[in-house]
Amino acid sequence: MTLGQLEAECLDCNKCALRAGAKQVIFGEGSPDARLMFVGEGPGRHEDDLGKPFVGAAGVLLDKIFKASGLKREEVYITNVVKCRPPGNRMPTAKEIRACGDYLKGQIQLVKPSIIVCLGALATKTLINPQARITRIRGEWFERNGIKILPTFHPAALLRDPGKKRPVWEDFKELVRVYRDISVEQMDLKW
Repeated sequence: MTLGQLEAECLDCNKCALRAGAKQVIFGEGSPDARLMFVGEGPGRHEDDLGKPFVGAAGVLLDKIFKASGLKREEVYITNVVKCRPPGNRMPTAKEIRACGDYLKGQIQLVKPSIIVCLGALATKTLINPQARITRIRGEWFERNGIKILPTFHPAALLRDPGKKRPVWEDFKELVRVYRDISVEQMDLKW
């Protein structure tokens, strides 16, 4: 299966009620060969309008963080735990998360990132541990199936609480350091 085939399957999904209330499915975006994947919670109003992940105020901030960190959006892969906008930007239910679970799992298997960054509590609970508390484990590295996972605050949380910007900046500095080390190791293996 390819990302395109998985996306086509996702576009036809009706496993939960989210699809009926959303304008469109926001599958994901970026390089299919990305070594770095970012996973957020779910699309917001702007994402639902434009059909792309992280294009609202939180996305603008994420792009600024990328630029300051030396990362390029086109070199990473960005997706969300759920692919359709929950009404009123509420948190997705457990049923909705399960309904999208195979799509997220498929994206991870097909992109094969070396690192996944969990943006916020929902992505952290989904990919690391359902009992995880983002305030306790942000900035700590985890590993699942050979993939390094770094939880950090969601950019929307930074907009609500600017005091979280410094910890996220520290997380991104560490992310870039590890990402560069992995990239060099993988280049060395090709010689």
